[in-house]
Amino acid sequence: MRDRKVNRIKTGDFTGQLVAGDGNKVVGATGGPPRAPEVDQDELEALRAEFALVRDRLAALDDPQSGRGAERLAELEEAVADGEPDVPVMVYVRGWFARQLPALAGAVTSLIVHPVVGRLVQQAGDGVVAEFRRHFGEEGAG
Repeated sequence: MRDRKVNRIKTGDFTGQLVAGDGNKVVGATGGPPRAPEVDQDELEALRAEFALVRDRLAALDDPQSGRGAERLAELEEAVADGEPDVPVMVYVRGWFARQLPALAGAVTSLIVHPVVGRLVQQAGDGVVAEFRRHFGEEGAG
């Protein structure tokens, strides 16, 4: 009779994989990083409400650039909320506000790195995520 090795394993609360014994081969694959949950209409409406707040702040400014700022803000809203996020437009609009209306540059940047925008960027795929991260860092695109 062959000598058998006995393994006794006690676990408490346990989740995940466990392999015990001799000579085991474990092969696994993952489907890549988890995808961001789909953005629903309520979340898009909440994002649009954030844009409305920035529009209100823009309208309250006594600045000759306010009209052009409203145009840039509309471009940004379209770039993040209508279809695949357009990172070059996000970069352009942020830069425009930083140069022309710096009082609102932080508010515009907050729109760009908003969690809903980050999820929209993730859903657009790895290429858009990489481009977003190159310009805005890790804060929005998970």
